[in-house]
Amino acid sequence: MWNIIILCTLLFSDLVLADEHDHKYEDGEEVVLWMNTVGPYHNQQETYKYFSLPFCRGPKEGISHYHETLGENILGVELAFSGLEIQFKKNVGSTVYCRQTLTKKDNKLLMYAIKNHYWYQMYLDDLPIWAIVGEQNEKEFTVWTHRKIEIGYNEDRIVDVSVTTEKKTQIAEGAVLEMSYEVVWSKSSVLFKDRYDKYLDASFFKHKIHWFSIFNSFMMVIFLVGLVAMILMRTLRKDYQRYSKDDDLDDIERDLGDEYGWKQIHGDVFRPGAHSLFFSTLVGTGCQLSFAALIIILLAVTEKLWTERGSILSTAIFVYAATSPVGGYMGGALYSQLGGRRWIRQSLVGASLFPGVVCSTSFFINFIAISYHSAKAIPFTSMLAIASICLFIILPLTMVGAVFGRNVSGTPKPPCRINPVPRQIPEKKWFMEPSFIGFAGGILPFGSVFIEMYFIFTSFWAYKIYYVYGFMLLVYLILMAVTICITIVCIYFLLNSEDYRWQWTSFLSAASTGFYIYLYAIYYFIFKTKMYGLFQTVFYFANMFVFSLAFGIMCGTIGYLACRIFIYKIYATVKID
Repeated sequence: MWNIIILCTLLFSDLVLADEHDHKYEDGEEVVLWMNTVGPYHNQQETYKYFSLPFCRGPKEGISHYHETLGENILGVELAFSGLEIQFKKNVGSTVYCRQTLTKKDNKLLMYAIKNHYWYQMYLDDLPIWAIVGEQNEKEFTVWTHRKIEIGYNEDRIVDVSVTTEKKTQIAEGAVLEMSYEVVWSKSSVLFKDRYDKYLDASFFKHKIHWFSIFNSFMMVIFLVGLVAMILMRTLRKDYQRYSKDDDLDDIERDLGDEYGWKQIHGDVFRPGAHSLFFSTLVGTGCQLSFAALIIILLAVTEKLWTERGSILSTAIFVYAATSPVGGYMGGALYSQLGGRRWIRQSLVGASLFPGVVCSTSFFINFIAISYHSAKAIPFTSMLAIASICLFIILPLTMVGAVFGRNVSGTPKPPCRINPVPRQIPEKKWFMEPSFIGFAGGILPFGSVFIEMYFIFTSFWAYKIYYVYGFMLLVYLILMAVTICITIVCIYFLLNSEDYRWQWTSFLSAASTGFYIYLYAIYYFIFKTKMYGLFQTVFYFANMFVFSLAFGIMCGTIGYLACRIFIYKIYATVKID
């Protein structure tokens, strides 16, 4: 019981928007400058502790304890006190705070960092600032040894901060680095709520191409919805008329008649598909991911979670854990409807499937990060916390949802009786085979989101803060609409060819969107990034695999549920003997 209380407290504490400070200062009060991580500019995700380079600390030692959140730990935030004396509204002239003699090892480390364009990140009152380590001119390597920190304030709050690096010092074995800093305070008219606006690249995210992609996707939805409605309504009307005419014939005329189409498989269309436990687990996981994604996007739109370090990830962990009953309910209900009896096993698989993939992938990356001494290495305590969340929160909530789903909605109610012997599936064109439909069904859904994928990838793998979650919400809704329309059309043609294997086909047809996103991720890595090395490559492709898998499961679930409603509807309105 205490474990659950502690975990819930940890999760809720991660959602708090304020740091341990309330962002309000009195004149002369201490302002903390945190040193975060250092790494190559072109490899944003390859980061190391700032003091892994031969940089010295300031003279100040005493500092209040800083509490990192779970999201920060997983993202590799490594805040370390700079040791510099900074007080609110108090200017500091150019001051030398340490001198360091470079050893042979120190010199090699700095030369490597300069060759690879290492940058480092700092935080002051939760505002990020960046600076470059040094420069290379032919065979000469120099390090910036002076930082000029300019801070803007509005009343009792800090609203702006920037750093300028000055004084280049050539490095060599035995050279002495004289590190200095100065602080300049100035009054600013920027409001506290607008202090993050300087970090937002409006010209990039609100470019005409971005607006055009949203408009283009919206027009695609209108076109597809209209086309699907027109084709299906017109085609289904003809089907209903033909089947009504067939119902008026006697048995001999009906046997001699040329019957064909989706009505002929009414005795098999509701037959449970193969691997019902795994299938129901995927659908339950997809429902949970879809619901959790919608909540996270809405919270990001209303609460500006992107302004706090690790808040998006912390919120995602909390929301996914809290929505576990949704996945358990949908998975348990569907498994029971498909005739499954091992509901405990289904619940265990449902609770561990996606978290297991994420954790195993993260642990694999973690081993490589540890070997590289990277700040991306997840601490053992954080891994233990994630494991505890899976065992003590996700698993019980999933099983509770499965019990309710099994008892409330677990009774199958198909509108047609299922034949005891499966009907033989007739031969058909290659493009009507489930394998082709499952492969090609995700092309148009991917086309509706691939522009947004570029902006999301750029914000995650480059130095940009993604903040246009309103755009993401629109694209999310557009994606769902396109997926529903395309999957229904594909399954209608499949049924009309008298092939009743629609469950897996509908799921895989929509889920193939994730496959095309992964192909785009490969293209993005090759042509849009300058990443290199084993660690960076593994980190990129492993994370993109998890992202594409989650995306595919979400789309597959939406496609399956839409087809399920469609099929139940058309077979319920036809008189079948």
